Amino acid sequence: MNKLIDRFGRVHDYLRISVTDRCNLRCVYCMPAEGMEFEPSENILRYEEIAEVVAAVAKMGVRKLRLTGGEPLVRKEIETLIAMLSGIPGIEDIALTTNAIFLAQKAEALKEAGVTRVNISLDSLKSERFAYITRGGSLKRVMDGLEAALRVGFAPVKLNVVLMQGQNDDEIEDFIRLSLDKPLQIRFIEYMPIGHNDEGWRAKYLSLDTVFEKVKQMGYTYEPAGDIYGNGPADNYRIPGAMGTFGLIHPVSDHFCGNCNRLRLTADGNIKPCLYWDDEWNVRPRIGDEKAIQDMFLRAIDAKPENHEMAQALASEKQSHTPTLRRMSQIGG
Repeated sequence: MNKLIDRFGRVHDYLRISVTDRCNLRCVYCMPAEGMEFEPSENILRYEEIAEVVAAVAKMGVRKLRLTGGEPLVRKEIETLIAMLSGIPGIEDIALTTNAIFLAQKAEALKEAGVTRVNISLDSLKSERFAYITRGGSLKRVMDGLEAALRVGFAPVKLNVVLMQGQNDDEIEDFIRLSLDKPLQIRFIEYMPIGHNDEGWRAKYLSLDTVFEKVKQMGYTYEPAGDIYGNGPADNYRIPGAMGTFGLIHPVSDHFCGNCNRLRLTADGNIKPCLYWDDEWNVRPRIGDEKAIQDMFLRAIDAKPENHEMAQALASEKQSHTPTLRRMSQIGG
């Protein structure tokens, strides 16, 4: 069986699956406030179709899955899909990225179905600001979901913080403090130009060197925490004595494409070998034919570029491929 190895020798064992393009929030970096066109329900992969795709690529070496959206918990009976995926031979790890609005009521069922770890998107610890960034979200419900995730034993629990200049960069210290007495990994993420390479993005972009400066201003030292959660994109650090860690994900200023092991499956059945570029291969017509599914993944991975060019986008330089027009919610991140 052919493994998912691209032209640059990168082995792909990780599939990120968007189960819906819908979300109960409208985060400013992810969706426009209005005018978003969602896929009709008949275009969204059914659970049985997703499971069939995963079973095919598990035979090609995929071991890790991450369910995303939109917001995956708005998909009805998502636990049913998780149980189906956890029973597929070869699948060793199922993670979930969520805004946590529904997590408090779903955590136990998700754990029982087979989710091992969760990432929670949380860009502010201030209620009014959180509501502004998410266009109406409840910070209390997210924090309740966070506590539920810790209580049921997801490990690790990561917080994804998209840093935006002039919007939430004054909260870096508050997020760092969360890592002191809770077993959390705080992950600061550079603002990416996914679906909106414009001057508004450039104005909000912030280099993550700012995080180190803030830690020093707090009077703390920090040390590398190593690759404690697998081969993820974060550079991890720990303040001595802290229960948790903080990590930096810098796809723009210092891309990690050389170690990329990810493929993406959109809610409407398209394989995306790279988050940034618009190249896609629709696998849905091949469902029902395992070899055809596998061949489509091989075609997609063979065309995967060596890297994205977000740094060139920041500098308004010419790029070698065409950036995606899909918003982050339509891709799955």
